[in-house]
Amino acid sequence: MISIDQVSKHKGRARILHEVSFEARPGRVTGFLGPNGAGKTSTLRVLLGLDRPRSGTALIDGRPYAAWNRPLTVAGALLDGSGAHRARTARAHLRWVAASNGLPRTRVEEVLDLVGLTADAGKRAGKFSLGMSRRLGLATALLGDPPVLVLDEPVNGLDPAGIRWMRTFLRDSADQGRTVLLSSHLMGELAEIADDVVIIDRGRVVARGTLDEVTGGHPTLEDAFLALTAAGQPW
Repeated sequence: MISIDQVSKHKGRARILHEVSFEARPGRVTGFLGPNGAGKTSTLRVLLGLDRPRSGTALIDGRPYAAWNRPLTVAGALLDGSGAHRARTARAHLRWVAASNGLPRTRVEEVLDLVGLTADAGKRAGKFSLGMSRRLGLATALLGDPPVLVLDEPVNGLDPAGIRWMRTFLRDSADQGRTVLLSSHLMGELAEIADDVVIIDRGRVVARGTLDEVTGGHPTLEDAFLALTAAGQPW
């Protein structure tokens, strides 16, 4: 379970996040929706211990991510890019990450097969397309078979077949009991698979609830988003 409570973050004098609060629960896909620059990635970076908030807490199963001894077995994350050095092959990158968390090499081959990269495992990451890099990033997130997945714009760069595969994979992951937190600025993508939705605009959460609750009275998630952000309070 993910619990974000009253998280605020500043960059210099600029307020990036303002008392952001929401939960993502096991067995559900939580869509974290907002336009580019709304604060989605900043929130996820705080959750993963990459940035410090000015105030508030961001916890995974009751503890900060950095407090876990083998974090890959608790939460797998996909942020920008694959995280691999351009000169490393996909297999070498995954083996290095697996070793850092005491995971067996056999798991590397399993996740390469799971994301469809077995045939390209010997290629250097610098020669990967954007879509292949996203797959490698997902493979890295899955190494520890974690109960929590945190994914920032995971369909970015994927072709239509890849997008369909990603949707199915994330839906299946939640159905197996995982907590899936998925950020996106593509409202249609979230409407396909999300159980719960959190809408953020200019660093503030303007709506949260089940997909039906958030879209209640609006024909689409996009219409709900436009209405909610238009009614939001200024900074």
